[in-house]
Amino acid sequence: MTAPGRLYGVGLGPGDPELITLKAARLIESADVIAYHQGVGKQSNARRIAVGLFPAGVVEEVLQYPVTTGTTDHPGGYAGAMAEFYEECAARLGAHLEAGRTVVILAEGDPLFYGSYMYMHDRLADRFETEVVPGVPAFAAATAAVASPLVRLTDVLTILPGTLPEPELARRLADTDGAIIMKLGRTFPAVVSALRQAGRLDGALYVERASMPEQRWMPVADVDPTSVPYFSLIVVPGDTKPRLAVDVTRSHPAAAELLVIGLGPGPDRWLTPEVTEALADVQHVIGYAPYVDRVPQREGLTRHSSGNTVEVDRARLALDLALGGERVAVVSGGDAGIFGMAAAVFEAAEDAAYADVPIRVLPGLSAVQVVAARAGAPIGGDFAVMSLSDRLKPWELIEKRMRAVAEADLVLAVYNPRSRSRTTQVADMQRILLEHRDPSTVVVVGRDVGRAEESLTVTTLGELDPETIDMKCLLIVGASGTRVTPAGQAWTPRFADETR
Repeated sequence: MTAPGRLYGVGLGPGDPELITLKAARLIESADVIAYHQGVGKQSNARRIAVGLFPAGVVEEVLQYPVTTGTTDHPGGYAGAMAEFYEECAARLGAHLEAGRTVVILAEGDPLFYGSYMYMHDRLADRFETEVVPGVPAFAAATAAVASPLVRLTDVLTILPGTLPEPELARRLADTDGAIIMKLGRTFPAVVSALRQAGRLDGALYVERASMPEQRWMPVADVDPTSVPYFSLIVVPGDTKPRLAVDVTRSHPAAAELLVIGLGPGPDRWLTPEVTEALADVQHVIGYAPYVDRVPQREGLTRHSSGNTVEVDRARLALDLALGGERVAVVSGGDAGIFGMAAAVFEAAEDAAYADVPIRVLPGLSAVQVVAARAGAPIGGDFAVMSLSDRLKPWELIEKRMRAVAEADLVLAVYNPRSRSRTTQVADMQRILLEHRDPSTVVVVGRDVGRAEESLTVTTLGELDPETIDMKCLLIVGASGTRVTPAGQAWTPRFADETR
């Protein structure tokens, strides 16, 4: 019985045959079968790069795509046509491997970087011995062509497909240091627009056919959109990102008003018109990264994202910018005044240096309102709101306040119930409340309310499972008078419960 052959995914580099690695060249020269992809009516660029290394008598397997950018009458559409194509290719190459032949699949650039080789790897690597030979990626050749450093020191490099939705592309370009944008062609006008919105058009460089004889490059702003081929990309050097410099030592006679904005719990439809109008006018948006990400990037806007434990530092940056006359918005999820950034801004503003900065808080829809509305009317009467996070206050104080709420028979809305580092607080809360409340007390658990993963559960204090709760949840623990309708909706009377 013939031993199975070996499969090689071989990277050829960006186009110049001299950039083929020694290992790739050796494997090509000794292959029994060489496979390569090509488009309909086109010659394979991979073959063009490597043909000088093909051994005499080698079997060539041309893997011709059934469709690239056109339409298809396949019942499964484009995805169905391509899936069928890859299965057929895998069967052809699998037959060679089963016969004991060495099969080399040529890949432009690197085999595992936006390459078609990956689809063969998915289908064959678990059946046959396989090795992947890396190749020089096109963006490395492009940066060499323009001789411009791409990223330095701690700069972040982001590689983006030009096929991303324009707002998402603009946001990512604004948030990174260096960037490579691939998959241009018909997407080029939208990519240019995204670069402009992100403030990255100046300094962005267009490179066409990097390392090939036809190579050319120029500023993106100078490119004719109708002339952009598939073998092109854009280099956005990290050095071109605007760097913020705030001078807090000079006099600022015209400080701007600082806005502190609540974005609501998630969906854009829950943004207030006041907030939408304000965000369209500011020059800077500052906040925890997931909240900043919700603000669309546009020309003239600089985004400042940070982690979730530097609220006062974030507030000082906003105040410094406003002191210099910049129009700034600090953003929070939900309502900025409920466990949000508003208090942090006022805390930082106690510094006399910021006495001239006016602060205005724009309200947002809070998570407790949304969860309550989804559940019915559980906060229809008096209620309290607490956070179980002990990052800014000791657990002993949280427990003391929780006992007071329980003894007062108030509905309790609970933010920040549990995290990866805080795993016992929900169980502790349940234990404390059960000292004062009946196990049948209504509990509402809202998770990701307003988002695609939304869920809402109405249970009881006795049946609540703390292990099912995480930071995506908001809990509403009812009072003694909170009730559940036959339809499963929770509500609390506005009048005092006569059973107390």
